[in-house]
Amino acid sequence: MMNLVRNITKAIRVSLVLWVLVAVIYPLIILGVGVAIFPFQANGSIVQNIQGQAIGSTLIGQQFRSERYFHGRPSIVRYSQGKKAAPTGISGASNLAPSNPDLLKRIIEEANELKDNNVKPVPDLIYTSASGLDPHISLEAVQEQIDRVARARNIPANEISPLIAKFIDGKFLGIFGERGVNILRLNYALDLQEFNRNKS
Repeated sequence: MMNLVRNITKAIRVSLVLWVLVAVIYPLIILGVGVAIFPFQANGSIVQNIQGQAIGSTLIGQQFRSERYFHGRPSIVRYSQGKKAAPTGISGASNLAPSNPDLLKRIIEEANELKDNNVKPVPDLIYTSASGLDPHISLEAVQEQIDRVARARNIPANEISPLIAKFIDGKFLGIFGERGVNILRLNYALDLQEFNRNKS
């Protein structure tokens, strides 16, 4: 009986020590190293506007509805409709099967709306990403929207092209995936460009 109590006590002590090591000390060390070496990424890659207000993360797809902005991939989730939610919202996936009639109906409606606006319905503009959180769209999808954004901002289209080139992210490790444009960074750069133009 004494051996049983001793073994149980030892097991509890070992469990507590391991819990403190792997659930408290180790995460704090990793967090500290991350904040010290990669402070922007460790704090969520949050982008702030001219007023210093957080407008979103460069790692998560944002919803832009205004004609003045480049639109990202469609999102099924509409968290931004809440009264206290951020205006950009959060992206999300529908998990609908390819054979689902609701999915087909949504895609057809998206494609027809784009055609009505003289925009080629490239895949990025009608399909959600697998996770629903992709912050990038293809260069082709961005180029299809240049004229609309230029008209809405009353600026020449050739003023937007240098900004697009600045925010093209290459393939991961130069091999995986495709090149894409980070929409949040691009749209913020457009606002900043407009702010500087009005200021001067």
